[in-house]
Amino acid sequence: MPPIQRLDTGPRMSQAVVYGDTVYLAGQVNKDVADVTGQTAAVLKQIDDLLARTGSSKEKILSATIYLADISKFADMNKAWDAWVSAGNCPARTTLEAALAAPEYLVEIAVVAGK
Repeated sequence: MPPIQRLDTGPRMSQAVVYGDTVYLAGQVNKDVADVTGQTAAVLKQIDDLLARTGSSKEKILSATIYLADISKFADMNKAWDAWVSAGNCPARTTLEAALAAPEYLVEIAVVAGK
């Protein structure tokens, strides 16, 4: 049984968990930017950084779940996503409208990746 590696573990959750050759990221949010496109870009940068720390990358993302506070902002989110996603390596993806943990969060993205 391979060991479990946890990154940025707090009292409630870890930001990343590695088990074998699979990387699970917690939903990533960012409130430093006030619009959906900017928040999405900031969250995707956080995902890049976390994946790099686990020995993975966006080219190895298997699935992504995107939560939008307002589904009418779908095109705005996709502006940042389309500029970031690795051509030829697009993951399976789901986008949902959801009430997020705080009103300043406009987008949350969780991914599962290979190593």
